[in-house]
Amino acid sequence: MAVMVSDASSEDWAVIGVRVLSIALVPQGGGAPVTVYTAPTPAPMINLVQLDQLDEILGNVTVPAGTYSSATLTVSANAGDIQLTASSEPEAGFAGTAGATVAPNQIEVQHTQGAQGSLSVPIKVTFDSPLTVSAGESNALDLEVDLAHPAFLIGHTPPAAGGATIWAVDFDGPVRHKRIRDLTRLVLRHIYGTVSQVAADNQSISITRDFPALPVQSPETAVATQQSLQIRVDATNGTIFYDVDAKTVSTIKDFSGEASSLDGKYVRVAARYQQDGTLVAARIWASSQFNGVWLSPEGHVMHVNTATNVITVLNEAGVPVPLTVDANTQFFFRVPQNAAADSTPIGTGPAFLANHDIVRGFKVHASVVDPLAAALVAQSIDIETAAYQGRISAANATGFTYTRNFLTAADDYTYAIDYVSSATPNGSDANGNPITGFKWWNFGYPTLVTSDAGSVGSAIAAFVSATNGGVDFGGTVGSVQAWGVSSAIWNDPANPSGWSARWTVLVPTPVPLGTVATAFASNQFTMSVLGGTMPVTVDVSTTTGSASLAYQVDRSGGMVTVSREDLTSSAGLNALTAGLVQGAPVKVYGVPQADGTLKAYVLIYFTGMMPSQ
Repeated sequence: MAVMVSDASSEDWAVIGVRVLSIALVPQGGGAPVTVYTAPTPAPMINLVQLDQLDEILGNVTVPAGTYSSATLTVSANAGDIQLTASSEPEAGFAGTAGATVAPNQIEVQHTQGAQGSLSVPIKVTFDSPLTVSAGESNALDLEVDLAHPAFLIGHTPPAAGGATIWAVDFDGPVRHKRIRDLTRLVLRHIYGTVSQVAADNQSISITRDFPALPVQSPETAVATQQSLQIRVDATNGTIFYDVDAKTVSTIKDFSGEASSLDGKYVRVAARYQQDGTLVAARIWASSQFNGVWLSPEGHVMHVNTATNVITVLNEAGVPVPLTVDANTQFFFRVPQNAAADSTPIGTGPAFLANHDIVRGFKVHASVVDPLAAALVAQSIDIETAAYQGRISAANATGFTYTRNFLTAADDYTYAIDYVSSATPNGSDANGNPITGFKWWNFGYPTLVTSDAGSVGSAIAAFVSATNGGVDFGGTVGSVQAWGVSSAIWNDPANPSGWSARWTVLVPTPVPLGTVATAFASNQFTMSVLGGTMPVTVDVSTTTGSASLAYQVDRSGGMVTVSREDLTSSAGLNALTAGLVQGAPVKVYGVPQADGTLKAYVLIYFTGMMPSQ
């Protein structure tokens, strides 16, 4: 079983570092939990921001055959075990300081257990359907931390001058099981390791897994583990091999030419899974120094300057790194299920920067010609996820338009994107039936996918209907429309030389911090926001399985406590009614409806010390 973690992205953070201590599977029907991952000592810190729709391999392990209903993920919660560094350009209204690392005493981890010095948080993740492990077969466990979940990180800034912002970290809700139906389609984060052996047939190498140190050091050092992985060469299509020390590039179909020099070297590997669970390298970087394979920025694209042909990427430390794109820079798009496409560039040189073919928010891992040069020139850029996002408009039968605005106006884009072809394979539904064509779902209900099952074009028609709503606060806030994020793929039949939307998630539109205008009653209240001139009606669901998520945030001095309220219970409804009185501050994330109301997915209300606007 491959054991992995991944995440959905957050615009506000450059580093959200956690230490995963262990992962255990819980057998269906009872029995002792089966531990599938135990961290080395000290446990390496994993930056969740780098796992935007990517998977970080923690290990390949052997587990007893059987059926498992849930997993328990345990993270360390001592001071300094959670690292938060803000993005250099967070979204407007962000409570922290751009580019700053939050002091440990300003981080409150919820639901901890144990004594000081050995605090941890056990996170139980119940699977939407049981995970079956069969004898002699490969499987995968992927636990996803949803960084975009409104209740994962709550910043509370008091109105008093000089008051410190306290960040409450709540893993109860944002962690979920991401079902994997096809190993070969997983996009893996680049793997770091130390070569321990070259196979006698020169067809594979064995590496001991390494992690980059967090906080980042200079020069960067490796955190070694005892976990071993075997990486095979692509004997059919060839593996691109970069000798970082010699600054050479070659395509190899075995390791015979490198065997004598690889032992003990550090490597960075862009790998893909085969159906039998083996790993095959698309590209390998090798160096005698760990800093040599690490010193190539990995992170989200922050800026694309078409006038200077420079893109800026946030690195592991959250520092913006400018990269010059010259005529030799190659752009790759990770397509692990297609070996030839995974190793073939989709574009070369500055021409690829035009027409918004790479925009702010894409997740990339770049390699540079000379890591010691004063001005870094990009040798290759792996586009690991192509995410277009923002306000949705002009949805029709062939596509729709995204409009995204940032603090830096030069990064703004308006991009018309097509849906993928109705014949394009696109995963499976909850019953394992294959899906073709465009699909979409609401952020809160990832298992309720709307696809063309049974009727070609039905998913698009439903999407058009779902995105034509809006609510109007008037004033400087104005109209709030549907928001989404899409995963795009290159070279789909719908757009052979560009990007097409494979799927779209309708995300809760964030509304500015507001106050209750009319108190909560009959599952509704109205709210007014700063800069708005008209109150808007907010609908709250209390239906089991689709109830709105309500969180009470209480600040007393330097302590912030987050409590989830069950709105399907009378106690939860009573607490919400007591909290949502006229004038109470409230934060809502919801989906605009066609009738002008806001359907609340998450609402956060405050008690104790009130937050600053």
